[in-house]
Amino acid sequence: MQNPLLANSPLPLFSQINPEHVLPAIEQLLADARAEIKLRLEATDVYTWDNLVEPLENVEDKLNKAWSPVSHMNSVLNSDALRDAYNACLPLLSDYSTEIGQNEQLFNAYRFIADSKEFAALNIAQQKIINNALRDFKLSGIGLDEVKKQRYKEISQELSQLTSKYEENVLDATNAWSKLITDVNDLAGLPESALAQARQAAEHEDQQGWLITLQFPSYISVLTYADNRELRREHYEAFATRASDQGPQAGQFDNSDIMEKILQLRHEKAQLLGFNNYAELSLSTKMADRPDDVVQFLENLAAKSLPQARTDLAQLRAFAKQFDGSDDLQSWDMTYYSEKMRQHEYQLSQEEVKAYFPITRVLPGLFAVVQRLYGLNITEIKDFDSWHPDVQFFEIHDKAGQLRGRFYIDLYARAKKRGGAWMDDCVGRKKTDDGIQIPVAYLTCNFTPPAGDTPSLLTHDDVTTLFHEFGHGLHHMLTLVDHLSVSGISGVEWDAVELPSQFMENWCWEQEALALISGHFQTGEPLPDALFNKMLAAKNFQAGMVMVRQIEFSLFDFKIHQDYNPAQGGRIYDILDQVREQVAVVKPPKINRFAHSFGHIFAGGYAAGYYSYKWAEVLSSDAFSMFEENGIFDPETGHAFLTNILEKGGSQNAMDLFVNFRGRKPSIDALLRHCGIETQPAAGVAAG
Repeated sequence: MQNPLLANSPLPLFSQINPEHVLPAIEQLLADARAEIKLRLEATDVYTWDNLVEPLENVEDKLNKAWSPVSHMNSVLNSDALRDAYNACLPLLSDYSTEIGQNEQLFNAYRFIADSKEFAALNIAQQKIINNALRDFKLSGIGLDEVKKQRYKEISQELSQLTSKYEENVLDATNAWSKLITDVNDLAGLPESALAQARQAAEHEDQQGWLITLQFPSYISVLTYADNRELRREHYEAFATRASDQGPQAGQFDNSDIMEKILQLRHEKAQLLGFNNYAELSLSTKMADRPDDVVQFLENLAAKSLPQARTDLAQLRAFAKQFDGSDDLQSWDMTYYSEKMRQHEYQLSQEEVKAYFPITRVLPGLFAVVQRLYGLNITEIKDFDSWHPDVQFFEIHDKAGQLRGRFYIDLYARAKKRGGAWMDDCVGRKKTDDGIQIPVAYLTCNFTPPAGDTPSLLTHDDVTTLFHEFGHGLHHMLTLVDHLSVSGISGVEWDAVELPSQFMENWCWEQEALALISGHFQTGEPLPDALFNKMLAAKNFQAGMVMVRQIEFSLFDFKIHQDYNPAQGGRIYDILDQVREQVAVVKPPKINRFAHSFGHIFAGGYAAGYYSYKWAEVLSSDAFSMFEENGIFDPETGHAFLTNILEKGGSQNAMDLFVNFRGRKPSIDALLRHCGIETQPAAGVAAG
């Protein structure tokens, strides 16, 4: 029977993929890739796009299309057998990547093309691929001696295994803790929808009562609504100490040594390549030029935000004291009193808002928004191969009827599924002998599942998360670049990759768009003007605190990589404490082990790059300000964003694309205005 990972089908055959298929498929594809590279290098000494680069793009495509569903299923349908198969492939893939990056003959072949007359005749995307490849050869250690090349290979292999283990520990720690509540009075304050979820979770485990877990919808419900302070504290402690040396599972899934080792190896890799630290290495593929530029950008943002953050906290403390005499505000109290204060100040309840955002209205509404913006038509396909019954599948056609992309969407939290929300690519766009390979995306969220006859009801934050991930998806799917390495999000500087995603969030606050995405789950009644006005009034509630928290994450990430000292080790929590002294207004308890589950930087692509969210938010806010000037559904502005940003992928530098769209470089002013942060005039140019 044929291995489904080698079937070369247009879409993955999820229902046929078993763990035992994984290793043989990857071994076969890697052997084929090596043979093809050898063949191409030995066939001639006059290298061209057609006889070298294009065939190697095809090799890469085959490998991507087999590994993508494996990696995805490992994140959304984790099992011991799949985990073992996935981890068995990591050293093989790492070795192959390093081997290609250090192949002198291949490097010289690319250099031959770059120096040839043909290069000038290549289109801009092809030239970008060649230039990116030459840069990446250097970042893979092409210039190192043999001993250092071998060490680079060992580091890369070990890092791939460590980051995978880090993520497994977070997932296992999240799944390992739950608490059965047998007296509903212990859950006083929780809304009926949260109680229904807890009851459903207990039933799934064949238990009587209400089961609370560390899945985010359960956790945030308890922290936001539970009147029982001790329960909030217990739940907070379990969540904030996941995969660490503290809390109820202390030492069981501990990431401490893994984090130290990751930082050490990243630093060693950077120094091997001639950089002072990993932060410098990280910026070699980003918009920001120098580490000082990033730190200055974040500290400038912090200086503008801290006064408001301090005011936010003082107001919350005063409210808690007035509300029930509480004058010892702890981390497990912040969300609870913030929600009470929001209700008091704005007569706005998150639970009331949720009733108007059932997923059955939000998802088609989102599609209606992009239809108005870009002329896209999105239709659901019912007959498709899937990894879970919750998954839906859609196709995107443009106004000319051309198929532009397809996407899977997996919306709800469940056990064995990694937390958070993300977009990943399943298939990339490229030109083939048969035409165009249509891009395919995965869109993954962890929303509260439906309960009984009640559809999933989204908080407004959930709605913005969905729009955010769909923005990434559009970037991947709407590309018109025909070469894999720079189509969609491929080849985009990492600190610009959040531009299309954060840009999409803006429509969640516009009344004209809200009319499309909201409607009461029972009556269909549109979001009342009075409720919208309350939401708008509360939009920047605690905006200063929110801003400095993101700056705290960003500075912490950057500094643990920039300031790493082999003689002292990672000093992870020492540096975090220093950053908090500088920019934070809320200091968590000593047991807090936030970094132990900070997957973005220890297991994702954001190492020394978490600042990208804020950097790109400058771009996205400034881009959206053009829609504010011209109308949020202005077809010309929508077309300009589509053609200058979304369709261009990574084929040109992000700053050039932004300037082409906006007519100038970005300014920080729009971001501060959108966040309601008052600042002095002439805030200046931020990114670039």
